[in-house]
Amino acid sequence: MQDILKQMSSLPVYLICGAVILFVAIFSLVLLVRAWKAGIAVGMDRTKLKRAVTSSMTFTVLPAISILLGVIALSGTLGIPLPWLRLSVIGALHYEASVADIAAKSVGLSGLRAEEMTLQAFTTIALVMTAGIIWGLVCMLLFGKKYCSKLQGGKKKGGRSFGDDAMNAMFIGLITAYIGSYIGQLVQLQNGALVITGQYLQLMTLAGAALAMGVFIWIAEKKHKPWVENFSIAGSMLVGMTAAVVCGMIF
Repeated sequence: MQDILKQMSSLPVYLICGAVILFVAIFSLVLLVRAWKAGIAVGMDRTKLKRAVTSSMTFTVLPAISILLGVIALSGTLGIPLPWLRLSVIGALHYEASVADIAAKSVGLSGLRAEEMTLQAFTTIALVMTAGIIWGLVCMLLFGKKYCSKLQGGKKKGGRSFGDDAMNAMFIGLITAYIGSYIGQLVQLQNGALVITGQYLQLMTLAGAALAMGVFIWIAEKKHKPWVENFSIAGSMLVGMTAAVVCGMIF
C-alpha cells in the first residue's frame, strides 16, 4: 500500500499537476490585471477597486478551508497531487469524493480504501473524475450565453426567478440522490426480505453536517450575522467528520 501511495505522490505526478495549477494561477493573475486596467479605463475609483480586491481575497480564503479539508480527506487514498489538482481547477468537493468512490467500486474495490488501491484503479478513478467534470465547461461554451440570459430573466410571482428555482431543484436532487444511496446501503433486500445492514456511518455523517449547516444558517439569518456563512461549509464538514469518527467508534 505504501508503494502505491508513493507512486501516486511521486515527483512526475507532482510536476504534471503543478504545471496545470501554475498555468491556471497565471491565467487568473492575467485576468485580474486586465480587469483592474479595464476598471481604471472606465473611470472607476482606485480606492473602491482596492477595497473590492481586498474583500474578495478575504472572502475567498475562508471558504477555501473546506477545499483544503477535501484535499486532506482524499489524499489518504489518492495521494496529494490528484486531489490538489482536481480541487484547484474546475472540480467541486462533493463531486470529486462521490465520483471517486463510484469509480473505485466500479473496478472492484469496496470503496476509497488505501489498502485496496492499485495503479489500475487509480488511473480509472483519475480518468472518471476528470472526464465527468469537463461537460459543465463544454456546455457553458456552447450554451452558456443563452442559459445565463435565462437565469437573469424576470422574476416570477413570489420574487423567485428561473435561476433560483433551477439552483434549488439541482440542490434538492443532489441531496435526495445521496440520501437514497445511504438508505440503500443501510436497508437492503436479501432473499426477499429487508435486512438492516448496520451501515449507519453515512447517515450519521449526513445528519451531523446538516445539523451544523442549519445552525450556521440560523445564526446568519436570525441573528443577522451574514459573515458566519463564510465558515458554514468548512464548519459543517468538520462536524460531519467528527460525527463519522464518533459513529465509527460506537458502531
